[in-house]
Amino acid sequence: MSSRKIRVAIVGCGNIANRYADRIQTYAACELVGFCDLDPARAKDFAAKYGGRAYASLTELLADPTIELVVNLTIHFAHYEVVKQCLLAGKHVHTEKPLAIRYSEAKELVELAAARGLRLGSAPVTYMGEAQQTAWRILRSGKAGRVRLVYADINHGRIEAWHPNPEPFYAVGIQWDVGVYPLTLLTTMFGPVRRVTATGKVVYPDRVTKEGRKFSLTTPDFVLAMLEFEEGLTARLSANFYVQGGKQRGGLEFSGDLGSVYLGDFQGFDATVEYAPLGAAFETVPLVRPGFKGTEFARAVEEMAEAMIAGRPQRASGAQAAHVVEILEAMGTSMRDGGPVAVTSSFVPPAPMDWADGK
Repeated sequence: MSSRKIRVAIVGCGNIANRYADRIQTYAACELVGFCDLDPARAKDFAAKYGGRAYASLTELLADPTIELVVNLTIHFAHYEVVKQCLLAGKHVHTEKPLAIRYSEAKELVELAAARGLRLGSAPVTYMGEAQQTAWRILRSGKAGRVRLVYADINHGRIEAWHPNPEPFYAVGIQWDVGVYPLTLLTTMFGPVRRVTATGKVVYPDRVTKEGRKFSLTTPDFVLAMLEFEEGLTARLSANFYVQGGKQRGGLEFSGDLGSVYLGDFQGFDATVEYAPLGAAFETVPLVRPGFKGTEFARAVEEMAEAMIAGRPQRASGAQAAHVVEILEAMGTSMRDGGPVAVTSSFVPPAPMDWADGK
């Protein structure tokens, strides 16, 4: 095994950054060497906790020739500008979702990375989880027959109940922050979407943060979409920032000609997976290996670093992330104008994880 390590820096030391840093520092293929944030004090806190350097600015970080891979954990609306700066500086990038807020910008980033010979990957990558890979393996085996219908239902609760800065999540919308997870999972398993029909509304407009700050929503906190895939599959996606928990917290049900597969959670790597032959009861299926407890958000960083060392493509591609952005944009257009909206981009779906491959 190679002793080489990819030198990694994190940009954006907010709520999710600890979960990334905790894992990255354990990866054999990564060396976590630096941090940057609009608030320099936060970057210094991370450097003190994890080691490495606190950079005073993104410009200073990008000027360091020893940094190879930048992990962008800034807020949604900053992703395009930050990723573009990193690529122009010659850095490989893995970014939190979404890749951009406009498809034209996402496409530009993919083309820029390709032109400069750089790697570009994006969250979400929960398809790399043990439960998700187990469900996919059953579907590939053909036990469920041809899958024609998928239900993906997400009750993601009220962000203000736990997050210190909930407004940016509500401003971008439930589909961009959470709907992106099942969209990425489904496009991984079934390929490109070709048509979207969607609707949405604000169901709970007046909110209060944990500190008592009042704010109001104008972007829908509930969305419902029908997705028509190139290969013939139809999926229903519903997601909201209102229901706290509930029976439809985050499961996906894949229905085929011969049976159904149920994935108990769209993002938990240790979620329950069940299979039911047509007309029979569901039974739990053991995971292909013990599942990581919760979600290992940084798993794609490790996978990209390993791919860089091995000289192979990484699984999380900018092209797939851009396709998902086009789907999300189409949902917004359909909600605004009514009727179906075409999706035209394509991508090469990622391969199953090596430890979950086979039938």
